Amino acid sequence: MNWTYLTTAPDQLTAEMWSGLLRDRGIPAMVRAGDTSSFMGVSAYPCRILVDDGEVSRAAEVLRSELGVEPEGE
Repeated sequence: MNWTYLTTAPDQLTAEMWSGLLRDRGIPAMVRAGDTSSFMGVSAYPCRILVDDGEVSRAAEVLRSELGVEPEGE
């Protein structure tokens, strides 16, 4: 699986919710924190969402249609 950047969420909690929504729709997704201190807990800094490179278009459509979020990496 090749991970590809989809978008950046404003914080880790939002990123986890967005990636959970994608996974619920069958799209492999993971969160990458944008800071180095996130290993100590939840990050209040922006976090990137990565998806399988074959699912970028479908993931972008899910975020658009269900959350009104316009992905940056599409």
